[in-house]
Amino acid sequence: MKSALSVLLLLFVLNTNAQEFKTPVEYLDYIGKESDIISRTTWKYTLAVAHSKSARKIDNTRKALVKSIQNAKKKIGALKDGYKGDVEYRDQMLAYLTISENQINEEYDKIIDMQEVAEQSYDFMEAYILARELVNEKINAEVEKLNANQKLFANKYGIQIGEDNTELGKKMKISNEVFKNQTDLYLIFFKANITDYNLLKAAEKKDLNAIQQNANALQQFADEGLEKLKTFQAYKNDPLLINATKKALEFYKREAVELSPKIIAFMMLNEKMEESNTTLNNKNPKDRTRDEIDAFNKLVTEVNKEVGNYNKLNAKFNAEKTTAVNNWNMASENFVSKHVPKD
Repeated sequence: MKSALSVLLLLFVLNTNAQEFKTPVEYLDYIGKESDIISRTTWKYTLAVAHSKSARKIDNTRKALVKSIQNAKKKIGALKDGYKGDVEYRDQMLAYLTISENQINEEYDKIIDMQEVAEQSYDFMEAYILARELVNEKINAEVEKLNANQKLFANKYGIQIGEDNTELGKKMKISNEVFKNQTDLYLIFFKANITDYNLLKAAEKKDLNAIQQNANALQQFADEGLEKLKTFQAYKNDPLLINATKKALEFYKREAVELSPKIIAFMMLNEKMEESNTTLNNKNPKDRTRDEIDAFNKLVTEVNKEVGNYNKLNAKFNAEKTTAVNNWNMASENFVSKHVPKD
């Protein structure tokens, strides 16, 4: 049998652990503080993504965000009676936290896996970006439900709730707009960029058909991108990233129109020389005609003459490509750094 003292001590512990609220405002404020902690940790994660190149730092802030969500779940989950038995808002908050944790924690691994192959093709990159957006959409949908339930609770108890005009809320809104603008421009750039990569691989394999196909596609995507840029809305009228995208596309178009035909012509000439050489080698020296030998020597002279021009042209375009891509990457970093608030 328990002593009276131990029973009293047990009751005392239960009473001190139970969270009671005198008013509905106190209840909303309590949950609001936990939500605010998550918002601030989310903001730190956003800052890390925007301003840090360290994968470790970004992942550490993500883990901190997950931890803050888990802590909030424990505290809010401990509100067994909600506000005087009204647990609807509490339950909606817990549902939001659970989904957010799953998306940020579990879906993150899937997105990282997709990120590793995203640069292999435009379709993979588009799927990767879409996956990121879907995660945000799921979380945003839960936020909408949460806000609606909060208003229902407030209306039930005659509490006025204003819109989220906090500094943190404004910063998060700005960040979303900046990243959306940057991503849209990146996809325009990347579509030409990955096609250029495929063109390079085709040239390395000396696949003439693939070179021509990729050159045609590169010209098409460059033209399509330049057309889109004519009506693209610059963020805060800042033309920085639009101009860098335009210059990159203009380069890729010149590469398709000017360099690719030269590559094909040189490879066809080289291929013709190699075929002539094979024909001669397959013949007994005494069976080789003077015309065949002269034709081969002429081809060798042409190839030797053209190889210098070909290498010079390749070097010129490679240098221009490096500049265009580096300028785009730098413009992208500067654009995000400039417009995403730093603290």
